[in-house]
Amino acid sequence: MPKIATEGAAPFVPEGRSLPVLREAVQHCQGCDLYRHATQAVFGELETHQNATRPKVAMMMIGEQPGDQEDRQGRPFVGPAGKLLDQCLDEAQIDRHAVYVTNTVKHFKWEPRGKLRIHKKPGMQEIRACRPWLRAELETVHPQLIVCLGAVAAQSLLGSKFKLTQAHGEIERAEGLPPIIATLHPSAVLRAQTDEDRHRNREILVEDLKQAAAYLHHARS
Repeated sequence: MPKIATEGAAPFVPEGRSLPVLREAVQHCQGCDLYRHATQAVFGELETHQNATRPKVAMMMIGEQPGDQEDRQGRPFVGPAGKLLDQCLDEAQIDRHAVYVTNTVKHFKWEPRGKLRIHKKPGMQEIRACRPWLRAELETVHPQLIVCLGAVAAQSLLGSKFKLTQAHGEIERAEGLPPIIATLHPSAVLRAQTDEDRHRNREILVEDLKQAAAYLHHARS
């Protein structure tokens, strides 16, 4: 299993492992070129403990990268995909406020299309460069379970051979990491071409989130 490497952003990651210190430091990161065209870096957050230094977290949710709204507001999952995620978490009876949400890559990668900024998938070099930030978050938050939203997040932790379509909703193991469940990114629901596909993808996401909730419930009992 691949380990989270220390490269790219590593010189910008402070030794102090507290969320406020990390959140401030990430704004100065130049570990890859994405910072040049982003409004700001978007660090992870736990809504109920925004100022906590080392909060206790059961679930850490990792997406791909910030989107347009996240880049503008400086917060993860506040755009259309975030709103859908909130609804799916509610259906799965998971308290969004108790989940630490973050992204694999901390800067928004985009390309212009008229006046719009269109999401562009981060490359492996950018994913590797940003890994020290994700490692710092994991070391600080110490989650009991990681939920990867989408293939980019899942493969960044489980390796490029991991197939989301075949193994979503299952408990996966990687050396040095908590248990991992991978599922669809909410944007995959929004991008579905037909109503039928959209409904099916939404059901998959909700069902996988229920599996995550059930795992934590059993872990506590």
